[in-house]
Amino acid sequence: MLLSRAVPHCRDHRQPKRQERRKRGAAIDPPGYDAGKKIKGKKRHILVDTQGLLLHAIVHPADLQDRDGGVLLVATLFGMFPFLLKLYADGGYQGPEFQQAVANILRRINLEIVKRSDHAKGFVVLPKRWIVERTLAWLNRCRRLAKDWENLNRKALAFLRLASIRLMLRKLCNPT
Repeated sequence: MLLSRAVPHCRDHRQPKRQERRKRGAAIDPPGYDAGKKIKGKKRHILVDTQGLLLHAIVHPADLQDRDGGVLLVATLFGMFPFLLKLYADGGYQGPEFQQAVANILRRINLEIVKRSDHAKGFVVLPKRWIVERTLAWLNRCRRLAKDWENLNRKALAFLRLASIRLMLRKLCNPT
């Protein structure tokens, strides 16, 4: 008795059936576009201590303004760090909305906006602001964070936290 095998149409028999959702389908967070910085992708808002170690972070699309992203970061901080007394922020966070949100959520914190001088030309190191910039430079040494590879914001946040754990372990093992 001879059995004939059914021949699939245009597909190998080992290939799975076509899925409803493709690789670049509905499972992607929208990247957003920041017209001020002319970037497409995601923004990271981080909270660091005075040594530059990551305390808290959020990742969102780039089309949210810095003030609104700062409000989201501060809103998720409620009760997490009761020892915080002073918060330094970049000039992008100035405005009554951000100051009101900080005053409502974290009442004991004194907010100080670090502004760039009007007379300064080119690159100028700003006090306390360089700590955050240094931390971002440390984190961008990780290949996965140097470019916007992740499709989901939660995965980008997970890799940001993983890179900060790596950084903290390195500082713990080499306390120079």
